[in-house]
Amino acid sequence: MVEVKNIRKAFDGAEVLKGVDLQVYQGDVVAILGPSGSGKTTLLRCLNFLETADSGELIFDGEQFHLGHVSKKDIARLRQKTSFVFQNYNLFLNKTALQNVTEGLITARKIPKEQAEKTGRRALAKVGLSDREDYYPHQLSGGQQQRVAIARAMATDPEIIYFDEPTSALDPELTGEVLAVMRQLADEGMTMLVVTHEMGFARTVSNRVIFMEDGVVVEEGGAKAFFEHPQQARTREFLQMSEKESAQGQQHF
Repeated sequence: MVEVKNIRKAFDGAEVLKGVDLQVYQGDVVAILGPSGSGKTTLLRCLNFLETADSGELIFDGEQFHLGHVSKKDIARLRQKTSFVFQNYNLFLNKTALQNVTEGLITARKIPKEQAEKTGRRALAKVGLSDREDYYPHQLSGGQQQRVAIARAMATDPEIIYFDEPTSALDPELTGEVLAVMRQLADEGMTMLVVTHEMGFARTVSNRVIFMEDGVVVEEGGAKAFFEHPQQARTREFLQMSEKESAQGQQHF
């Protein structure tokens, strides 16, 4: 469904993506792991044209695009098929939960307000927030705000949702409620590409895992094989360090 070939991106002469290849098939839940600065978020942002890649090829639903020079028209058309969930929610602070979900439907997709609100209410119900549709972001917990952001992403009926560290701003209790919604989406067959540091999610929900470091893919494979039999020494080192950090974190609770 989504294939990327040899994507490259540099900032001020420093190459952040050094020729990354990626395939995501319909129904996949692909977790992208890696240390800070490995290029994970940049990759995701280039796929949704929040950043412009320097070069590379994107194949989406059989159509081929050159990432270094995609027309605004094609970007708008591709974004109609995708949604993006940000690390820090990116909600409109002066709009209610329902208005945050419907804003894009009404303004960008020209859907009538009444129809958009029906869609928005269904999406909020799906993430367990029917009783919060008239609340503003400052009246919601971080976990609830992120669930509003997921409802907004779902409301457009995308073919794929990109998640950029969706739980990194949350404490452990709120992390669980967001991951539960993502697990539900996965069970329903939603295609997802998830940059995450949540090893449990990557191990039990994703069907494929990609490990990146220094702008390249170090290792990728099925989730079970990736965690039980990593092939690269650097992957094993990363997983051992992640397990150690997780154990230390649990000791504080």
